[in-house]
Amino acid sequence: MRERLFSLISKYGLRANSDLGQNFLIVDDIIERNVERAELSGRDVVLEIGPGLGVLTDALSKRAGKVYAIEKDSRLVEILRKEYDWPNVEIIEGDALKVDFPKFNKIVSNLPYQISSPITFRFLRYGFERAVLIYQLEFAQRMVARPGDRNYSRLSLMVQAKAYVELVERIGRGAFYPRPKVDSAVVVLEPKPKSEAIELNEDLVRALFQHRRSTVAAALKKSHHMLGLSKAEFKNVKDVISLAPYAEKRVFQLSPEEVKEIEAYLKVNNIIR
Repeated sequence: MRERLFSLISKYGLRANSDLGQNFLIVDDIIERNVERAELSGRDVVLEIGPGLGVLTDALSKRAGKVYAIEKDSRLVEILRKEYDWPNVEIIEGDALKVDFPKFNKIVSNLPYQISSPITFRFLRYGFERAVLIYQLEFAQRMVARPGDRNYSRLSLMVQAKAYVELVERIGRGAFYPRPKVDSAVVVLEPKPKSEAIELNEDLVRALFQHRRSTVAAALKKSHHMLGLSKAEFKNVKDVISLAPYAEKRVFQLSPEEVKEIEAYLKVNNIIR
């Protein structure tokens, strides 16, 4: 696989587009492990974001029934269509944050790091079974951080409210070409059943985590404008906010369930809709 990638780079005189976050994975073992982690069979339809020069795509095509690969770089789209003859792969040219996703049940991708957050939240709006994704290490560590951890953030909370998430492998920067400035990691995501998933008010979460080291009461008061409250409205509900569940707990210690309780309290008291 590695030889194939460098052969194509040489053949087409390619230079990676840093603006698109192009760092091609060149270690065969990591590619194989990720394909194994996806637990693919002929019934699976896989979504891949940023196929690059098709090294991972090729491995996926041999295990899955169908692969949809979304690529923004028209140069790479042309190369993929010219160099490969996959009967079960469809290359979709476009921006993965904007194009309509086809129906799929699994995701396997070496993601462009600059779209990590928005593409992850987009994935979580879909009912897939399993995702095996490569992220920047720091981002992956925030995804799996638990309440009270140093890395626990809005991202941690929002992802864990809807999915089980596990960091399964750390990847050194030498596993990519060109070599990135940071290490990476493989994360496995599995959406929670509807009975366990927690839908959170995103404005409330933003308001809280704007001041993640403050107490809940202090964070809500400092960010009352993010809840849509005018100064006059805030003055009227200031004391009510002080009595919110977990009012004296630090924001970065809150679990998704606790944020849901705060949300319910604020709704009952007509502070948020």
